[in-house]
Amino acid sequence: MRERMLDGKLFLDNCQGLDGERMAAKKRMAAFNRLSPDDYDQIRAMKAEIFGQETDVFIEQPFYFTYGRNITVGKGTYINYNCNFIDDGKITIGDGVLFGANVTIATVGHPINPRYRKFMYTDAVVIEDNCWIGAGVMINPGVTIGENSVIGSGSVVTRDIPANSVAVGNPCRVVREINADDMRYYYRDRLIDDEELKTVEKTNQTT
Repeated sequence: MRERMLDGKLFLDNCQGLDGERMAAKKRMAAFNRLSPDDYDQIRAMKAEIFGQETDVFIEQPFYFTYGRNITVGKGTYINYNCNFIDDGKITIGDGVLFGANVTIATVGHPINPRYRKFMYTDAVVIEDNCWIGAGVMINPGVTIGENSVIGSGSVVTRDIPANSVAVGNPCRVVREINADDMRYYYRDRLIDDEELKTVEKTNQTT
């Protein structure tokens, strides 16, 4: 059944130890969300328990998932409050990805045919390097979001988004490519000043 689940075939999940795996994951999730935010050693250890390996990811509590072990997260990724990763299928997240609060990633669905609605299937989700996923975004099964792309807050992503895109809406659509102005301005008419930012980084490292 586990093979059917990860292969995208119709499956049921209260057998062959899957229900026990979910219960163990719920216990890890509850333990992680109870940790004091300054208990860095325990947080680091619990993240390794959740994902099944050491990870360089910063997670704001609370964080929700189904199994945890079906999620792969790259270096320097940030996950904000109340994110919900439904990882019956694989979720692959690249390096340097930023998640706003209340993002949901779903990898599991049900047949539209009501006769078979109790069955489930999965389709993997991939979020490539350096994406920014705005607050309240819903990412549906089978979606790939290309590197560097920005998904506007509250969007519902039902189809792949190409790299270097700004995409918004329900359903989420590309509105433009990341362009030269984005390299010069960080918000509306506010210019990026590299020298000023060097000072910001230096201050951040020393105080």
